[in-house]
Amino acid sequence: MPKFVPATVHELQRVGLLAELPGETLLKLGERMRREEVPAGGAVVEEGDDGDRFYVVLSGIFSVSQTSLGPRSVLRPGDYFGEVALAMDVPRTASVRALTPATVASCDRAAFDEFIRPLFA
Repeated sequence: MPKFVPATVHELQRVGLLAELPGETLLKLGERMRREEVPAGGAVVEEGDDGDRFYVVLSGIFSVSQTSLGPRSVLRPGDYFGEVALAMDVPRTASVRALTPATVASCDRAAFDEFIRPLFA
């Protein structure tokens, strides 16, 4: 099991959605986020799976695709994904794979509900 490394306030401030949160809130959120290294070609989420985490891209490039529609978009540092499954309580609506070696940070549903869901209200 890799060592738990929280996301830093500096990293989270680069995510447009989170940039308006106060530093103290970002610090608390960062402490509840876990960082993951993803090899090129590695899948972070698969379409149809249960969604239980929200992700932000810290480094690298990801492709977003849907079985029925093919490639949909590209995610870069500062982008986020996983909010649809959590906010709407539905299975993952797309697959996200790393195109390059990459790093994400993610939080669980409880942290999403506390810190991030209100940003979509």
